[in-house]
Amino acid sequence: MIYMDNGATSYPKPQEVIETMIDVMANYCANPGRSGHFMAARTAQEIYKARLAVARLFNIKDASRLIFTKNCTESINIALKGILKEGDHVITSSMEHNSVVRPLMELRKKGVSTTFVSCARDGSMDPDNIKTAIRRNTRMIVITAASNVTGTKMPLEEIGRTALRRGIIFMVDGAQGAGHMDLDVEEKHIDILAAPGHKGLLGPQGTGILYIRSGVQSAPLLAGGTGSRSSEEEQPEDLPEGFEAGTVNAPGIIALGAAVRYINKIGIEVIEEHERKLTEKLQKGLSEIEGVTLYGTADTHEKTAVVAMNIDGMDCEDVARELNDRYGIAVRAGLHCAPRAHETIGTRQMGCVRISPGFYNTERDINAVIEAVGEIVKERGKRKIL
Repeated sequence: MIYMDNGATSYPKPQEVIETMIDVMANYCANPGRSGHFMAARTAQEIYKARLAVARLFNIKDASRLIFTKNCTESINIALKGILKEGDHVITSSMEHNSVVRPLMELRKKGVSTTFVSCARDGSMDPDNIKTAIRRNTRMIVITAASNVTGTKMPLEEIGRTALRRGIIFMVDGAQGAGHMDLDVEEKHIDILAAPGHKGLLGPQGTGILYIRSGVQSAPLLAGGTGSRSSEEEQPEDLPEGFEAGTVNAPGIIALGAAVRYINKIGIEVIEEHERKLTEKLQKGLSEIEGVTLYGTADTHEKTAVVAMNIDGMDCEDVARELNDRYGIAVRAGLHCAPRAHETIGTRQMGCVRISPGFYNTERDINAVIEAVGEIVKERGKRKIL
């Protein structure tokens, strides 16, 4: 199988991640913060090390402001629902995933208003449009780091500066950016960062992170055991414990720490450049096939490793099925949980095929994809003649 669905989850995982999970489960996996024995203490220590590794990757100065969650969706819900109140206004974009859109739709019922800033046909955004959308009651700007449909990067630094000057909370959905591009929270003035552990961060599924800058007040989404302040019946709001109610996914978090240390060792710039070259080769090859339509920006410096395409006259699901069944190539077709993004790029009615290479893919893999798509197009033409 040639795996080209890293936009959904990364594969394969680094060997360090697999070995770490096995080690945790086999040798010391106890409940951190609940007991004083060696196994519980070791588990807590390794989770702390994971927190430090993730904080280093995103240049988070205070690791205690970093919360572990089960996925990016949970992280986004904690931030949006824990901060926004009746009368608040939120600015977001037309390229957002449903993980942002749906919580905002829920909050509309509670008196939170939302402005969706339109993006260009290639998914790009003019940061001046954010300025135009600001109102007196604008509390937050929430923007994806990069589109999960086209890979198009958003102008985070410019938006962050605008939010900083206007005293507005700036939140970034890092689902398609974390591990693929630099997301320095200080440089980009990011107040809140949500990200999954299992995509670009190369960690296990069932892991996510949420960073909340000091001074930004939020409330936990869940209430329950925290392993500390057990005499209190009200949920504490201390970070990180108050936001990690219940038993955490210790094996997943510790393995995520191993994955992020692996990324820190390689360097995010090395990963980004490798994926950029693969994406450039893939786009160039597909663009030369008559009958293939590409979506999003052609500038691979302005996108992450995502290529959206369609074959003229073919349903995108049929294309994905042929790539899987005949060529052993894994991609994803459809609306990718982002109908507003598809509306923006003009594919709301038909969807598209998303090809998302990752750090472990090679030029040989890219050549195989280009060749397979070319063959499908040729056979489609023959069927039309018949």
